[in-house]
This record gives sequence, C-alpha cells and structure tokens, in this order.
Amino acid sequence: KEMQEVKLTKSLVEEVRCDGQQGRSSGMTPEDEPPRSESSPCAPGEVKKTGTNASSKNEPAGAKWKGQPAVDASSDESKLRCCKEEYCIGTWNVRSMNPGKLDVVKQEMDRINIDILGISELKWTGMGELNSDDHYIYYCGQQSLRRNGVALIVNKRVQNAIIGCNLKNDRMISLRFQGKPFNLTVIQVFAPTPYAEEGEVYRFYEDLQHLLEITPKIDVLFIIGDWNAKVGSQEIPGITGRFGLGMQNEAGRRLIDFCHHNRLVIANTLFQQPSRRLYTWTSPDGRFRDQIDYIICRQRWRSSVQSAKTRPGADCGSDHKLLIAKFRLKLKIIPKTTRPF
Repeated sequence: KEMQEVKLTKSLVEEVRCDGQQGRSSGMTPEDEPPRSESSPCAPGEVKKTGTNASSKNEPAGAKWKGQPAVDASSDESKLRCCKEEYCIGTWNVRSMNPGKLDVVKQEMDRINIDILGISELKWTGMGELNSDDHYIYYCGQQSLRRNGVALIVNKRVQNAIIGCNLKNDRMISLRFQGKPFNLTVIQVFAPTPYAEEGEVYRFYEDLQHLLEITPKIDVLFIIGDWNAKVGSQEIPGITGRFGLGMQNEAGRRLIDFCHHNRLVIANTLFQQPSRRLYTWTSPDGRFRDQIDYIICRQRWRSSVQSAKTRPGADCGSDHKLLIAKFRLKLKIIPKTTRPF
C-alpha cells in the first residue's frame, strides 16, 4: 500500500512539472491556459497557426486597420530624394502654334533638355496625338474655333513610359507616366483671363477639381500652365514661398484657395532667383512684367523639385517666357506589347 502511494505521488509531481514546462514554453501559467477537450486539437473558434500569417493574405493592399499607423509622407519623400534620375518639365504659352513655331519649340526642348513641355494657347482644332520627329504631341482644342487649346509634348526619353492620357477639353489635358517608386501625372492648363465671365472661371476650376479627384493620390502630381493669376510676393506657408512677384489679385486668391483645398504648393515661388528668372509675362510695350504662369505640385512631393525658373533666352515669338522645373523620379519603359499608345 505504501509503495502504491509513493508511485501515485511521483506521477502527480511529474504531471505538475510537465504542465509547468508547457506553460513556460507558451508564455502562460497553467492557470491561464484555456481548457480544451482531449479529442479536439484546437479550442472552439481557434485557428490553427502556420508559419505565415494567413489573415494577411486576405487583407486588401493599403487597407488601414485599427492600430495600423498612417502612411508616412516623410518616408515617401525620402524615397524620391534617393532617386538619382533627374527630369525637366516646362510650360509655355506660345500664343498659337504653326509648323514653323513648332520646329522652334522642339529645338528649344532639345537645347534645354526638356522632357515634358506643356503648351497653352495652342489654337488647334480637334483633339488627338501625333508624332513629330523625336517628339510626341498630345493636344486638345475646340471643335471648330481656333481658340484656347492645350498640349503636352514629350521627348523619346519619356514617351515609352506613358500609361494614360486624358484629353479633357480645350483648357486642360493630362498624361500619366509609370514611375518608380511612384507614378507621375502631369496636367497642363490654360485658365480664363481675369476678364472672363464668372461662369467660365467656375467651370474651369470645377473641371480641374474633377481631374484631380480621378488622379491617384499616391501619384507624383504636377499641374502646370498659364493661370492668368497673380499670387503676389507674400509668403503663404505650405502654398507659396517668398519669391513670388507683384500684388495678389482676385484670380490669384482663387488659385491660392484651390491650392489650399487640395494641398498644393506653387513651386516657382520657392526658389530665390533674379527677377528676370521669376516673371513669366511681359506686356507688348515692355513696361509691365508679371508672374502668371506656375508649376504646381502636391505638398508631399515638393522635395522632389530641385529648381524652378524661367529661361529668358528661349524665344518663340510669344510674350510669355518658358518656365521650367527639374525634379527627381525614375520613369519605367513600358514594353510595346503592353503599351496603351
């Protein structure tokens, strides 16, 4: 009888020891471990774990769950700063485009190494695309009148990276490029003059807002063109820098409100330049000079812009100066078999 009691005691000690080891290996004390039936390997409602997290496979990309940190914009900016490839973007109001002037514009693009050039007041009818030597032109004008009109001209370096085109109307057009680490969208605009009817100005900003809303928010975005607006020389944190020109007018206030609503910054007011590199328009008699053409980008991508200034030496017979900006990104070549254009 005593021998039986000793054996029983030893078996109880062994069970307690084993339970304690299991609790330590799972990070739980024996009292914390949930009860489970002998026949079932898992408790009711418990999913058997594998080497990988099964739930993560079913989560949609970019989904934000409770406790998940928001996207870090600073990390996105650092990725762009690491890009070593530099591109040049520009905008120019040419006051109408004929074959001779088009040749001059293409020569200036080659001379200055402009990859993407937006054109205001093209004054072509219809819409479409055409190849001209080593340049590709996407354009949009009115159906029958040679009035307004916009275009985007790209060189062969970036043409094969185009993944989308939106020929919106005679005042705005956009191209989308496949890039790394982010895609690039460029919108060229020609805004109504300060003397235009209020309804025309309202429609312009309404159409532009719609174009922004269908543009992926993760894209590096540039909105360039002749805005017919003066934002003035006063700095507005997050929207304009200290290097604007002149006095702000009503069209300028409307543009600033638009930038504030969409978190945009006017890049060519951020860089200190001589005044001849800041103004974009000269009156016919040469007495007045204004800054009314702008290169605008999203605030989160402002660090990708390396410089922004006019090129007074470029001449196509217009009263507007060529405005350019250099930015960093890596554009990817799309194979011809999958290219949409």
